[in-house]
Amino acid sequence: MTIFAENYLTDTMEITPNGLAAIVGGRVEGDGEVRLTGFAKIEEAGPGDLSFIANPKYAHFLTTTRASALLVGDDFDAGGASGPVLIRVADPYSTLAELLTMIERGKPVPKGIEQPCHVAEDVVIPEDSYIGAFAYIGKGVRLGKGVRIYPQAYVGDCVTIGEDTVIRAGVRIYEGCVIGSRCILHSGCVIGADGFGFAPKGDIYEKIPQTGNVRIEDDVEIGANTTIDRATFGSTVIGRGTKLDNLIQVAHNVAIGRNNVIAAQAGVAGSTRIGDSNRIGGQVGFAGHITVGDGNEIGAQSGIPNNVGDGKRLLGYPAVDARQFAKNQVYLRNMGKIYEEIIKKDKK
Repeated sequence: MTIFAENYLTDTMEITPNGLAAIVGGRVEGDGEVRLTGFAKIEEAGPGDLSFIANPKYAHFLTTTRASALLVGDDFDAGGASGPVLIRVADPYSTLAELLTMIERGKPVPKGIEQPCHVAEDVVIPEDSYIGAFAYIGKGVRLGKGVRIYPQAYVGDCVTIGEDTVIRAGVRIYEGCVIGSRCILHSGCVIGADGFGFAPKGDIYEKIPQTGNVRIEDDVEIGANTTIDRATFGSTVIGRGTKLDNLIQVAHNVAIGRNNVIAAQAGVAGSTRIGDSNRIGGQVGFAGHITVGDGNEIGAQSGIPNNVGDGKRLLGYPAVDARQFAKNQVYLRNMGKIYEEIIKKDKK
């Protein structure tokens, strides 16, 4: 259980709703001096726990939860029910994220170089960095301040990694790739493997050398076992602030813009360009050599075979407007009944 503290770190101190409200700019309803010692899901919380209600469908837990305090919205209607202390904030979910981030930043950070590991002679390791056991750091690698490279990670020759980036255990970064600052690469992800490039030659396929790299901009998070292929020429690019879930495939020469979120098992074929601030569900597939604009919402398991503009809500395969997709599903469900009616009319 995560423990609150004045410095968001130790396990011997606590916080009160009044103290918490002062940190997040909230307003307390109830006993502002009750002791809070950790977080919990609202249905599992006990005395001393803080939980939250951000979705109205969880409002019924207000009368059954054993949590000592709840983060709720400014407009949350408690209906006069007695229960936990309420800490009212503008956005409970983002406030919770802020608190968890504070606590995470207060945790001890490993530093130094563990042995055994391999660090090429020409690599300069900043004093505040961390290299875990059995990690491999190749020739010409450049590391920013505060980089953390966990055990068994592989960093190929001439890779650049920016400040405060975290490379988790078992990550593989091929030669020549560039990782920005404050990125997080989770275990098992592979950055810079060869793109899937082959030229047909009679009955065989001849490999096309993939001579480019991958460039990941600042504040990007890459999920476990996600693969981003290097470009044939130039760079495969992941834009600043974009978050990729686990088990995603990004092919060669793809360019993904800023502040996108892409859920697990999505796949982006070669040379496709995706703009900024898109929200993309799990198992979405993008055809190659297409362009997707900004601010789109694409539902899970959708197939995107053609260009997409800006601000669309798409669903299905091939993807159509989400409302039209819902109508189509109604038509399909009624297809049997419609068919029977047509047969009856034909017989008459």
